[in-house]
Amino acid sequence: MKPLFTEREIRAAAIFLPLALLALGCLLLARPKPDMEAVRRAEERAEQGRDTLRPRPFDPNTVTYEQLRAMGLTQTEAASLLRYRSYDKVFRIPEDVAACYGIDDSLYRLLAPHIRIARRYAKTPEGYGRDRKITNPIPPSPFRIDTVSARYLQAIGALTHRQARTFVKWRDTHPIADMEELRKCYAIDDSVAQALEPYLIFDQPEPAAPHYPIELNDADSATLVRADGIGEKTAGRIVRYRERLGGYVRPEQLTEVEGITERNYEKILRQICCDSCRIKKIHINFATSEELRRHPYMTPPLLRKILKTRQLKGGWSTPEAFNEENGLKPGEAARLAPYLSFAPPGGADDE
Repeated sequence: MKPLFTEREIRAAAIFLPLALLALGCLLLARPKPDMEAVRRAEERAEQGRDTLRPRPFDPNTVTYEQLRAMGLTQTEAASLLRYRSYDKVFRIPEDVAACYGIDDSLYRLLAPHIRIARRYAKTPEGYGRDRKITNPIPPSPFRIDTVSARYLQAIGALTHRQARTFVKWRDTHPIADMEELRKCYAIDDSVAQALEPYLIFDQPEPAAPHYPIELNDADSATLVRADGIGEKTAGRIVRYRERLGGYVRPEQLTEVEGITERNYEKILRQICCDSCRIKKIHINFATSEELRRHPYMTPPLLRKILKTRQLKGGWSTPEAFNEENGLKPGEAARLAPYLSFAPPGGADDE
């Protein structure tokens, strides 16, 4: 097999390689060492060249190119800071400014005392939270629940920042007249409500008490709100439910109205009365399916049974026959009976 290199080529390489290494070493030794003093003097000259810099407080997240130029930054320096922002980066701490290409250490040292980063951009310190309660709350004093501010509720340590703001928004749309209504706010738990109770002042003007019991089947919304415990919304619901019923037979039927609690009912009961002679009855043998369906006591199964039986038999002459043929339970029959008329329209039952 023929060798790759001849003997002459091998001898030439053996002589050339040591000479090349020797020449390289001489070049490295001959290279001049950096003059540290000259470097220091260059930095000083660069800083002295900043005599025209006029820094003023600025936020690197919002400062404009014109404002940077007005402070004495060069075109390259101002553009480099704006280019950093163009990559969707945010200056969280002042040191981030030094990371901009074009802002050297000497320039950063001059700008650092004037950097102001807004709270919404700044890095949140560990352990900090906007929802934290005040560490050293001020002692509470009596206050009006209808005008108290979110700042005061947070200052006394009752609520966090977010809870206080939530409560104030809720209160502005839900007037609070007593502790029961206060507890309805989802930002107030029972322990907080109990702690605040001794200091709360409620603004609840006393309604003008009627000089006579309010008759439920004759009163309009304006009359109903005169009763203690009935607001505008509740009065509207009472009137609408009365229209569906045909009138109230007993005061207890108010408990069927949406929004009336047991406590409110006990308060209202002392101020109302019912005249059952004012109710409007349903002519069960002649009423349309739509008229029957509107009544709140007519359940869908009962309505289907009534219409089917009436179609087959033609109607009923007595309540007993109606109850038996439609399979009404005693409770259902007693509740529905005052609203049914078995006479033709205009008959004696309509009087």
